[in-house]
Amino acid sequence: MKIFAALFLSLGLPLFAASVSVRDFGATGNGQTFDTAAIQQALDACKEAGGTVKFPAGNYLSQPLRIYSKTIFQLDAGATLFASTNQMDFMKTPGDWWQAKGSDFIPFISGKDLTDVTFTGSGVIDGNGFVWWPEAEKARQIKSGYTLPRPNLIVIERSKNLRVENITLQNSPKFHFVPTDCDDVVITNVTFLAPERAANTDAMDPSGHHYLITHCKIDVGDDNVAIKAGKKNKDVIFQSEDFTITDCTFLHGHGMSIGSETAGGVRNVTVKNCTFENTENGIRIKSDTRRGGIVENIFCDNISMKNVNPAITFTTVYQGTSAGDKKQSGAPTNAVSGGNIPVYRNIRISNLTATCPKAAGLILGLPESCISNVIFENVTISAAKPFSISNARGVLLKNVSITVPNGELFKLENAEVSGLPAAK
Repeated sequence: MKIFAALFLSLGLPLFAASVSVRDFGATGNGQTFDTAAIQQALDACKEAGGTVKFPAGNYLSQPLRIYSKTIFQLDAGATLFASTNQMDFMKTPGDWWQAKGSDFIPFISGKDLTDVTFTGSGVIDGNGFVWWPEAEKARQIKSGYTLPRPNLIVIERSKNLRVENITLQNSPKFHFVPTDCDDVVITNVTFLAPERAANTDAMDPSGHHYLITHCKIDVGDDNVAIKAGKKNKDVIFQSEDFTITDCTFLHGHGMSIGSETAGGVRNVTVKNCTFENTENGIRIKSDTRRGGIVENIFCDNISMKNVNPAITFTTVYQGTSAGDKKQSGAPTNAVSGGNIPVYRNIRISNLTATCPKAAGLILGLPESCISNVIFENVTISAAKPFSISNARGVLLKNVSITVPNGELFKLENAEVSGLPAAK
């Protein structure tokens, strides 16, 4: 392959898209010896003109890899790509990884400024997270909400026409898939798996424009989806815009989230035809005055939730942990210092049913920035504790049924709410 590529280039002829197997470059697929060099050579062979890099059935062990434009990364049925279990392989400068910063780590698979990249096939990419999680959990137990820095599984930055389909991404040291400032992204029929207690193992942390996330199964240890917008950009009004999440199954995890980084703004998010079971949150917007920005035009429809705590959370004083959301009670008297006030507005939740072992939900704005223009229509929630609404304006309830044991359905503080149902 390299000989032919060199010949074409020497003659001034264009390279044609390649289709190569990592086996052709010497990958063993035995799961014992590193196939890093062979895999990277296969990816490099497609660097100029693009092509398909195939992983036949087998277990491939690798250190970090880099992908290029116009590349199809194809894992056939029976193929699993495992990340190295040596933490030093993921550090830019090997050292004490317990003391490292997040920027000190290299993702398992990465790429920047790309176009037309696809991850596909019926195979698996496994991050071997078990060598990272115990220390991360110890650190979290010492300091609630602390995220011990670790590498992510796949990070693609500033890229267009990105597609991930049919594969399984599992056991990431930290986040599984991080498409950062990417446009025109389709994520379809992808399974994300990590143990329930694996700290900070978000499935997807996307930012950018024009996303379709559909028919995915997500069972992880942190946010199932967390739309991010952490940077203000003078060239775009909203860093993250036009997201559709449809027909997905959310299992263990912290729900369908926006934030906590929202300084760059998020708008036009649609979530529909999704089921939630055993998640710590259902629909969730989270930020604070250090990371806040505008979040608007959020539409959720035809949502089914079972054993979800709580069904709905909109908080502008995020405490850094999912458990912290549920501990918040009462309206804050003033904004916490930070200079980036969160603004949540134009939110509609319709045709939602939920059972919640604890609280039904939480809407918690700031006196300086009340959450506004929220409509709940055809919403039925059975919970142990009432729905709390504080610092909110223009909340409209239409055919809303909240069932709690003690009869108090809503706790209101500095909240304008119309259509409140009568206590049962």
